[in-house]
Amino acid sequence: MSEQKSPHIETHPHIGHEFLDKSGKRRRLVLAGNPNVGKSIFFNYFSGIYADVSNYPGTTIEITKGIYRTYDVYDTPGVYGVSSFNDEEIVARDVIIAGDVILNIVDAVHLERDLFLTLQLIDMGKKMIVALNFMDEAKKHRIAIDVDRLQSLLGVPVIPTVAIKKRGFRELEDALPDARKGNQDPELHHKLHELLNRTGSEAEALLVLEGDPHISGVHGVQPLDERDDVYIKRRNRVNRIIAEILADRSTTTHMSTLAGRWAVNPWTGIPLFFVMLYLTYLFVGKLIAQDLVDFTVDYLGKEVWEVWIGDIVTRFVSETSWPGVLLIGEFGVLTMTVTYLLFLLLPLVAAFYLALSLMEDSGYLPRLATLADRGLSYFGLNGRAIIPLILGFGCVTAAIITTRLLGNEREKTIATAILQFTIPCSAQIAVIATLLASAGLNAVLIYGFVIVSVLVLTGTLLNKFIPGSATPLLIDLPPMRVPRLENVIRKTWNKSFFFMKEATPWFFFGALAVGIMQLSGLLIVWQNILAPFTTGWLLLPKEAATAFVMGLVRRDFGAAGLYDMALDPMQITVALITITLFVPCIASLMIMLKERGIKQSALIWFGTWIGAFLVGGIVAQIIVR
Repeated sequence: MSEQKSPHIETHPHIGHEFLDKSGKRRRLVLAGNPNVGKSIFFNYFSGIYADVSNYPGTTIEITKGIYRTYDVYDTPGVYGVSSFNDEEIVARDVIIAGDVILNIVDAVHLERDLFLTLQLIDMGKKMIVALNFMDEAKKHRIAIDVDRLQSLLGVPVIPTVAIKKRGFRELEDALPDARKGNQDPELHHKLHELLNRTGSEAEALLVLEGDPHISGVHGVQPLDERDDVYIKRRNRVNRIIAEILADRSTTTHMSTLAGRWAVNPWTGIPLFFVMLYLTYLFVGKLIAQDLVDFTVDYLGKEVWEVWIGDIVTRFVSETSWPGVLLIGEFGVLTMTVTYLLFLLLPLVAAFYLALSLMEDSGYLPRLATLADRGLSYFGLNGRAIIPLILGFGCVTAAIITTRLLGNEREKTIATAILQFTIPCSAQIAVIATLLASAGLNAVLIYGFVIVSVLVLTGTLLNKFIPGSATPLLIDLPPMRVPRLENVIRKTWNKSFFFMKEATPWFFFGALAVGIMQLSGLLIVWQNILAPFTTGWLLLPKEAATAFVMGLVRRDFGAAGLYDMALDPMQITVALITITLFVPCIASLMIMLKERGIKQSALIWFGTWIGAFLVGGIVAQIIVR
């Protein structure tokens, strides 16, 4: 089978040239499907352990590439259609257009939904195979599918699979050479070929016909306005196929269906959300962030690792020399940085992704996004943003990474700003809770009112002044089920590994920068600059400036710096409000620089300085005087 080359590869600005093999020796096998159809299991099977993950050019979306025999295998983000509405669709669009063979994974339980994308891929003229996944789930739901009839109607090979048990995978491998173009709509086929001389491929012709402005702009043609007509006809084709292939569908209400309904109903879903939030806090915020991390940081990090590496380094350089300060000093790249990475961040990140994977694999996470969608729309976000916002209460650094799942750059900016301005991390919450408990009920009420008010005001103002609007929430609601251990472990491992891989260089860079500031005296300069604001505006002791400087390194360090100060209850309230709204720690700043760029990161960073001291000072002038 000769390679089918697409002229799109060399002209489209979003195509990542460095990520695509252009030698002509390897064919491109692209995995495509809706969210939550099990694509990662198929990718892991075909690529083994040899995978390359990187951000796709112009986006923060990760694209994964592996090797299988004579194929380069590409995994794409889960999408409901090929278009240009958000970053996920843009990335999927480009990789699918560049693909030689498409392996389309569909959910046998949700064929009415998934076959829409299948027919669009067929209309794009791509050579395809369909993996009919979750056949075991279909059997449980008493859904009988006429696979032979479905194959005949689509015109491409259809292989029943159960991904978690690797059933049907050998048949998929055998079917790869038989990948072929499917049965296009005849009228649509004619229209596409009329556009071929202007676009170069049926895939791009279809997107021009559907009004895609990006693809149209690449070829210098006007986008046509036939999307509604094409979509309606495609939906009708799906309905006709479903009517022919489903022999029987049970209407029995399963417990999973009932649980799924409870999760999205506000009357039951909101109490369930608080239960899940509390359980997540007990696991991530209490067991891991406090109990486990106290042991790993204080014993393994400071007493074992830092002592051992300090002994080695001091054999060659003095601890007080500038190399010694940079390597093993208070902010040393071999002491503090390694302690933070291995003994603080790694347990937290693994715990976050474990909790996230459990909620995702159970089917609860997309329902939580649906439940939160309406409320978050006032902040210019859709329901997906609830995930990074919840994770922010564990670790803001990890939460910023998860803003990648949001629909566009505007939403990512708003979510990042809310995280950095108003969300205290779990380590900081522990210190804040202890200090507030000593300050009394009035302090707790004032603190809570101010922080929630700032969160609402921040989200509302950002939504008003940043151009654009929230993307609609298009999300799959898979059946509720008991999480599969293998899936959860794999997702936790993969996400934790790639997070640490990306975060590590930024941590070392941040520690080195702070160490240089310490050696040059810039840290003392910061303290002196902050002192007048601390005493005159916040009405706090001069020593409180040191706590704010320490907050630059790690948020809970700043809060902990208030422990030994002689503060009355209202001063404690002011100090905690300010330290909560204060500048992001070095770790989250480094990740924010990577995710949002220098310009946005600088605006958010300086904005937190101004916002924290402005709000803290106003509160101080009201309650302390």
